[in-house]
Amino acid sequence: MSETFPKQQKLKSRKDIKLLFEGGKTITKYPVKLLWLPSGAQETKTGVAVAKRNFKSAVTRNKIKRLMREAYRLHKKEIDGRNKVVFTLLFIYIGKDVASFETIDKAVLGALLKLPSK
Repeated sequence: MSETFPKQQKLKSRKDIKLLFEGGKTITKYPVKLLWLPSGAQETKTGVAVAKRNFKSAVTRNKIKRLMREAYRLHKKEIDGRNKVVFTLLFIYIGKDVASFETIDKAVLGALLKLPSK
């Protein structure tokens, strides 16, 4: 399994994002909240979000998003290996301060391990 995060695995569809917010389930591992929904797509699609309300600086928001994407990229083999289900995922940063990579990494891994496997 490749450890890359190619374009076709990124969540970009407004329709998918709307469905995720309307009917998705949540897993919270502070400082990350994971919205997830089983999907009919061929691959798991993943997105990240940081609230502008909490971090006014775009530089800070982008840094947090890079850290969350990197943590997901390193651990996506965990869900691909044990799950036969394809998901639509959205990681939302809910912390008020910028956390270290280790903290974000543990939170992302903890949320991914809580996903149901079938």
